Amino acid sequence: MALNPAIVARLVQLVQAASSAPRGTKQALYDAAGAELGMSTATLHRHIGKVTVKPERKQRSDAGDVQLSREEAIAISALLTTSHRKTGKRLLSIGQAVDTLISNCEIRAESMDAATGELKRLSDSAIARALRSYSLHPDQLNRPAPAVELKSLHPNHVWQIDASLCVLYYLNARTAKESGLQVMERDKFYKNKPGNLKRIEADRVWSYEVTDHNSGAIFVHYVMGAESGTNLAESFIAAIQKRENDPMHGVPFILMMDMGSANTSGLFANLARRLQVDLIAHAPGNARATGQVEKARDQIERSFESGLRLQPVADLAELNACAQRWACWYNANKVHSRHGKTRYDQWLTIGAEQLRIAPPAALCFELLTATPESRKVTDTLTVSFKGREFDVRTVPGVMVGERLQITHNPYALDAAQVLLKDGDGNELLHSVPVVLRNEDGFREDANTIGEDYGRPADTVLETHRKEVQRFAYEAQTDEAAEAKRKAGAVPFGGRIDPYKVIEQAPQRTYLPKAGVDIATGTTTRSTPLPVRMLSQFEAAQALKDRGVAMNKELVATLRSLHPEGVPEDQLDALEARLTVRGGLRVVAGGGV
Repeated sequence: MALNPAIVARLVQLVQAASSAPRGTKQALYDAAGAELGMSTATLHRHIGKVTVKPERKQRSDAGDVQLSREEAIAISALLTTSHRKTGKRLLSIGQAVDTLISNCEIRAESMDAATGELKRLSDSAIARALRSYSLHPDQLNRPAPAVELKSLHPNHVWQIDASLCVLYYLNARTAKESGLQVMERDKFYKNKPGNLKRIEADRVWSYEVTDHNSGAIFVHYVMGAESGTNLAESFIAAIQKRENDPMHGVPFILMMDMGSANTSGLFANLARRLQVDLIAHAPGNARATGQVEKARDQIERSFESGLRLQPVADLAELNACAQRWACWYNANKVHSRHGKTRYDQWLTIGAEQLRIAPPAALCFELLTATPESRKVTDTLTVSFKGREFDVRTVPGVMVGERLQITHNPYALDAAQVLLKDGDGNELLHSVPVVLRNEDGFREDANTIGEDYGRPADTVLETHRKEVQRFAYEAQTDEAAEAKRKAGAVPFGGRIDPYKVIEQAPQRTYLPKAGVDIATGTTTRSTPLPVRMLSQFEAAQALKDRGVAMNKELVATLRSLHPEGVPEDQLDALEARLTVRGGLRVVAGGGV
């Protein structure tokens, strides 16, 4: 029953009457009012709760008080956050972290009982509350940073691109029954029938959605197979070309996308560099940075793909033709809520200097080649590329043993380019010169013996190595740290004992357990072990090992004496017999 002014007035009257009614008579008032209003007792009390104001619960006097100092809270939070895996799993619990820090005398984490004056260790829950009170709890520190609203300056300033798997459709033209766009029926394609999914894996339809950030104009291109650098390049090249009855075209200045390996591959990155497009790959887990293109996927599914069941298409070309026709209609007629105009009307505000005409598609595909190659930095701060050495000493952050992405420099024959990224993920090209050598094979800029012993400037690794050593040996200078290391000083001043937790663990006493004795005895074998029987081959080998020169005659004698094999304990007698026989000589008889 809905409340109306008459019922509300009756409920307020009932509340007032019940508040002044004698003890034991309130239920009768409630029963009478329920019968009058046609409500059950439970419904009556529920409605009474809606029309009465309850007094606020009095806050505890110690609410918000914490007994853990902020310095100790920082130490606990630091140990907890450093135990996080990349997956976000925390290896240490609060109790383990506190025990470790207490055992190493880094914190106390104690509170005093006001009544007895006894010091007690704070409970894990109290420490957790304190961490949250100081905004130092790992759950708080791991929350995403605040988001900001992004703007673009003009049409074609920023585009966004993303790949999506069409979960409901696949193309299969192998049979007449399964030709054209097919709907993935739920009873045929689900987790308990992986074979069906595997069968159409190569036939799954993917779409690449492209949006112009300023106008919101949408371009969609369908491909087969999977998300790949080739499909990305094909879709991007299709998007920047001039199309009939479609004003949106040209090369954007910035392209935003996710961190997928296909998007950041050398194949597409090379195309972007050649077209002077800055690639911005948003950080992992920050899909909201490209939220516009995510919304475009939703609009495509609801406005375009929903009609494919009613008008089937035969192949990929027909599907893309239908998608282009829909995009032109949608961009020309649907008003965007942000700028209040259709997407094409807003895109047409682009200036001549802002519209960079794309090269022909054939030339764009040629620009995909010559991807950067990974090269390891030598200890002389050089890299090898295409049979030549290049000096990388000027590359920011260069480190011996690390790898750099090297590519051609089309504007200087005696230089290469190192592919770098700035803090925002933008790709940068840094030119590095070729290493010149004299006729003796030495570098022309090498130090001359006896004249120049200057060392190269410290790289990031050398700087960090010295910083870590100063910290470990509690030294103010590199020289002092090195002296302590050579003297065999204990790192950290010997104040860190990794086994102190074990030493401080309480000793436990174990009660002995009752058991049953096992009756033991000695068994003597009454019969001798059987003699091993050697085969004729084994016996001959054993005699040969003893020094008997076995020949065909002796082997034949062995076989005649022991046709079933030779007992191992008969080897001595057999050796003596064959030795005697072997010593006999046959003398030819003759008349005297």
